[in-house]
Amino acid sequence: MKRIAPNRKKLAAAAGHSRLCGALLAAAACLLLPGTARPETVEIARQGVLYPGGSVTGDSVAGQMHVFYQIPAKVPPRHYPILFIHGSRLTGASFLGTPDGRPGWATWFLARGWPVYVVDQPGKGRSGYFPSSYGPQEHDPSRKQIAERFTASEKMTPLPWPEARLHTQWPGTGLPADPIYEQFFASEVPNMPDVSLQYALTLKATSELLAKIGPAVIITHSQAGPLGWMIAEANPGMVKAIIAVEPTGNANRSGKRPATTCGITINCLRFAPALDDAGKLDLVPVPKSRARGVSCWLQRKVRYRLPALAQTPILIATGEASYHAGQDYCTSAFLTQAGVPNDYAYLPEHGIRGNGHMQMLEKNNLEIASFYEAWLLRRIG
Repeated sequence: MKRIAPNRKKLAAAAGHSRLCGALLAAAACLLLPGTARPETVEIARQGVLYPGGSVTGDSVAGQMHVFYQIPAKVPPRHYPILFIHGSRLTGASFLGTPDGRPGWATWFLARGWPVYVVDQPGKGRSGYFPSSYGPQEHDPSRKQIAERFTASEKMTPLPWPEARLHTQWPGTGLPADPIYEQFFASEVPNMPDVSLQYALTLKATSELLAKIGPAVIITHSQAGPLGWMIAEANPGMVKAIIAVEPTGNANRSGKRPATTCGITINCLRFAPALDDAGKLDLVPVPKSRARGVSCWLQRKVRYRLPALAQTPILIATGEASYHAGQDYCTSAFLTQAGVPNDYAYLPEHGIRGNGHMQMLEKNNLEIASFYEAWLLRRIG
């Protein structure tokens, strides 16, 4: 695990004031970009929708993944397509805009010359849910849980986790009846109960998408975190970098067991030597090594490595006030132990403070996007 050297200076200070100055009209998007005094017009060469991954059975199709894409007319060198993969109970809307009407990460990266592909995982949003193939849907999201975990953790009594008191970046009150909260809550969708099926369908669809568009960068969030490792392993040479934003991974707040059965995924990746039983990883709790954190579940003796991921630049990033604040460094540590170099960024160490789990929607979302882009440009060859 390589921690990025802290930079106390504010990154792209004007990013928080960026705003959408015009809708997508014909082939142009008009944005006020960080650090600019005037709107910048972005010419879009192509945009559209793809549905990779579907399997036909009789008169039915299931497993398809809705992908909305936009290609800027001018793509600078090393600006590979970026695939945005949302987390649990969410859709690609998380990356298109914020619930208070500001531009999202996909729009910001597009304006910087990156082709963007925003997915709705199979069974979510515009991909559709097919009970005959997927089984019954999970129960609806809880309004209280949404406020506690994502939008107003600092207002809960008692605090749900120690760092929650540091949460300052959610726009609005974060509480039910606030219009911004209501917009975010309206974007929540039920999960597919079979998480292994969810991962398998998204992996298949994303692999088909990469075969069509070529090498790409992957940005995952939360539940989608394991997909970054799975996609890179299944598509050698096609993933130019992974940014894992607070990924489901090695540890959780309880500290009583690994968050995932195979260290950082539910089903085991291709370890070397071959691993036919997750129990053989022999994961044991290693006491926290940071002032703020939980125990990590690591191999007692390092026997198993992940060579398929070793050449892919990886960034794991965590916000200051999120419930992930004390656990994501464990995913970084697991990868390091398995022979996979990676960078770990705890955002307040880089002058980015007050963020919860939904950092792509919070007030400083474009400051964070600027930080991630700077990392990409340093690490992509």
